[in-house]
Amino acid sequence: MASTLSDRLSRLVKTMRGQARITDSNVADMLREVRMALLEADVALPVVRDFVARVKDKALGTEVVGSLNPGQALVGVVHKELAATMGEGVSDLNLATQPPAVILMAGLQGAGKTTTTAKLAKHLIERRKKKVLTVSADVYRPAAIEQLKTVTHQAGAEWFPSTPDQKPLAIVLAALDHAKRHYFDVLLVDTAGRLGIDEALMAEISELHATLKPVETLFVVDAMQGQDAINTARAFKEALPITGIVLTKLDGDSRGGAALSVRQITGAPIKFAGVSEKIDGLEVFDAERHAGRVLGMGDIVALVEQVQQGVDLGAAQQLADKVRSGDVFDLNDFLMQISQMKKMGGLSGLMDKLPSAMTAKAGKVDMDKAERDVRRMEGIIHSMTALERRKPELLKASRKRRVAAGAGVHVQEVNRMLNQFEQMQGMMKKMKGGGLMKMMKRMGGMKGMMG
Repeated sequence: MASTLSDRLSRLVKTMRGQARITDSNVADMLREVRMALLEADVALPVVRDFVARVKDKALGTEVVGSLNPGQALVGVVHKELAATMGEGVSDLNLATQPPAVILMAGLQGAGKTTTTAKLAKHLIERRKKKVLTVSADVYRPAAIEQLKTVTHQAGAEWFPSTPDQKPLAIVLAALDHAKRHYFDVLLVDTAGRLGIDEALMAEISELHATLKPVETLFVVDAMQGQDAINTARAFKEALPITGIVLTKLDGDSRGGAALSVRQITGAPIKFAGVSEKIDGLEVFDAERHAGRVLGMGDIVALVEQVQQGVDLGAAQQLADKVRSGDVFDLNDFLMQISQMKKMGGLSGLMDKLPSAMTAKAGKVDMDKAERDVRRMEGIIHSMTALERRKPELLKASRKRRVAAGAGVHVQEVNRMLNQFEQMQGMMKKMKGGGLMKMMKRMGGMKGMMG
């Protein structure tokens, strides 16, 4: 959805550049583009109609302020209404209850419910400092219980054992009792999914809900589902009082229509978005920022947060001090820079959050190849001795051959990596005045300004 809508709108902004105000005819042109982009993104037709009517209402007669042209002013209206359709701002989890707070995870099979349960556990442990227990009531899919056990351990939470021969109700009651006796703050219940909506599933999950009385019932939906998401959402809404939505696979090549449709159909706020397959790939959903991403404005705030979480400021300070004192930037420092970038989601994770105008310039870059090159560079450096990393100038022909053999690459690859390293070394010399730390601090300040 993001690229289609932003492409169509940016073309329109260009064509409307010379016009002085927003009129019936230029609004009609724009709304046609918006309608087409939303339908292509698999947004449900009733949601598209409602959205377009609201944009038309707000846009007509809007005075064009200062340096804006009508196209830009209209994009502003679309941005505002997109954010309103997906929910206002950020909607947090409600954990205000006598512990343990029970969170019920619902959704179809294949939506990513089990992985999302573990990601949510990690989020609650790290961001909310909670003691979290997970349990699987999915006795139908043979690997479901083991899968939850594995991902729960990755998340650093505790897992309550269950077996396929138990009844779901007995499992959750035993888990709740265990959570109370061992003073857990939160119990996450992963329920069974099906490949389609069936009455037995709905009756079972309604019974679990009535017994557990969860503080949150989260509906997990695959952002790539498109139109199907509507029927699923409607069925779950009739069976359960859904309190929030988690959109998964928002990083995929999804047309993203589910984000608009599901919110409108269920009336429940989107609380989280799965943005990568990694265990920490869950973001608190911010409608305004997501609307910006959809319109190709990027998400600089998320980028800043990613930098703040991924960058080891202590190590950056050490490097800045080293560079400032005139010490040579060596291959150990280069390796540290690569690992910092990986912690921030790698190249594709960073590019995702940049405005489309900036990424368009890098559009010809093959991201998969770039990520592979980064991994190859790491392999080459790891094949060197400690002395060679400190003093790359020692790497003459015979040493290069040994390093290449150790990393499983050709000598040309070693030469290419050393060239890139020398370019970085040159940049670091220019940053002698502490430019690196200034950049980091500026990024920290940006978050403050935007918060």
